[in-house]
Amino acid sequence: QVQLVESGGGLVQAGGSLRLSCVVPARIFSNLVIGWFRQAPGKEREFVTAIRWSGCSTTYADSVKGRFTISTDNAKNTVYLQMNSLKPEDTAVYYCAADRNAFVRTVVPDLYRYWGQGTQVTVSS
Repeated sequence: QVQLVESGGGLVQAGGSLRLSCVVPARIFSNLVIGWFRQAPGKEREFVTAIRWSGCSTTYADSVKGRFTISTDNAKNTVYLQMNSLKPEDTAVYYCAADRNAFVRTVVPDLYRYWGQGTQVTVSS
């Protein structure tokens, strides 16, 4: 079973920064789109951002635009989510997901085949 591996979550004060990492198994690389989603307690999982593995195309949710940046490191098979100017409402479990048939504008979680276990991000006010 293919699983993505996230890391980098933690507790940070409002206005601070965190960088999440997602290691992608090399055997699923072909034409891959990787997305980040988040789920707060009592809420549905929501789209945050996505990137095509080539790095040429990205999409961001309006709520994170200008604060979060997604990027790839091909040599490390890793996707990063740099989160700046964090707000308490960014508190959630963050998941990375991947699919060969997705597009960077694919915001529905069910359309991504591969998932990580999630990493908790908590932003205190």
